[in-house]
Amino acid sequence: MTTTAATDAEGSGAHPRFAEALRELGLGDLVGQVRRFPDATRTAAEAAAAIGCELSQICKSLIFAADGVPVLVLMDGASLVDLELVRKELGADKVTRAKVDIVRETTGYAIGGVPPFGHRTRTRVLADRSLLEHDVVWAAAGTPYAVFPMAPEDLVAHADGTLVDVRERTA
Repeated sequence: MTTTAATDAEGSGAHPRFAEALRELGLGDLVGQVRRFPDATRTAAEAAAAIGCELSQICKSLIFAADGVPVLVLMDGASLVDLELVRKELGADKVTRAKVDIVRETTGYAIGGVPPFGHRTRTRVLADRSLLEHDVVWAAAGTPYAVFPMAPEDLVAHADGTLVDVRERTA
């Protein structure tokens, strides 16, 4: 990482690795749009309250294990992931929430701060179509204290995500 990236990341609140990933993707201007909060925004509700946006405008980055292989699911903040739909989408026998150590090992980030891209390892990404209902969504910038805005179509593209319907439906 360059000294400039570290300095910009510190100033913006973005995790240095995520700031560098933004630059590598040609998205360096987003580093300046990162919002840092004095208190952690580990949950979608905390992030929405801090930003002043709708809960569904938060993009949650959730790591699951499909037959033991990590997969990232991007979901709007107001919805839950239907593990059965994820299982069917992936053709897996079993899908479970990944353990804390697997999340950090796979992404390089702690739960509550996982961004939608810029991870330590390449992971399959499923993005729920519900994210497309907004012009802008907010996602973690590598720490539980920072978020960044992006058009959902661009976010899914940069995450190399596949659009799917895996949102839990309420009766």
